[in-house]
Amino acid sequence: MIGYLKGKVKYLDHDYVLLEVNGVGYEIVCSGAAFSRLSGVKPGEDGEVYTYLKVSEDDVTLFGFADVNEKQLFLKLTSVQGVGAKMAIAILSSMKPSEVSEAIATADSKRLSAVKGVGKKTAERIILELHGKISADELLGAESAGKSQSASFAGDDEAVAALMGLGFTKQESARAVERARAGGAQTVEEILATAIRGM
Repeated sequence: MIGYLKGKVKYLDHDYVLLEVNGVGYEIVCSGAAFSRLSGVKPGEDGEVYTYLKVSEDDVTLFGFADVNEKQLFLKLTSVQGVGAKMAIAILSSMKPSEVSEAIATADSKRLSAVKGVGKKTAERIILELHGKISADELLGAESAGKSQSASFAGDDEAVAALMGLGFTKQESARAVERARAGGAQTVEEILATAIRGM
């Protein structure tokens, strides 16, 4: 299994990258986040990507992700009946991982079905099978880790969504976040830690 590659970025198309590793060129179908990161690398410079090798009777495809959490979310999506690797990568190319996780946690099927190729029934099945399996880290997303939330309402919304993903009701989550904020918590991580302790 090829789980990670680091090498020279040789070529970028709209949905895949050609990465040269020790003289071998790997064609990798990338998520939106992975493609965005690699597109910032100049041709000939090093880039890295976490990968998943999909082997079927008539096809072998290497999929690429920005980090381990995104790869894990991809694997969760493909565990849902009717969601193949190509649909999962389409979802992760149209939405940020944190947006996908939030849509699942808040049962927002309309948001998921807005992705091309994902019908209403498939979106509802994704929510049904993955609701409760999404961690707080996935809800927060790598891009928000460690950042101070100067706009408190944005941080509050993320914290509420994360708590709902852990099984609490929206009302319970909102109250817990209010208490945490009143107690001096500022970042999303501080709000979550304080809120969970007080639940």
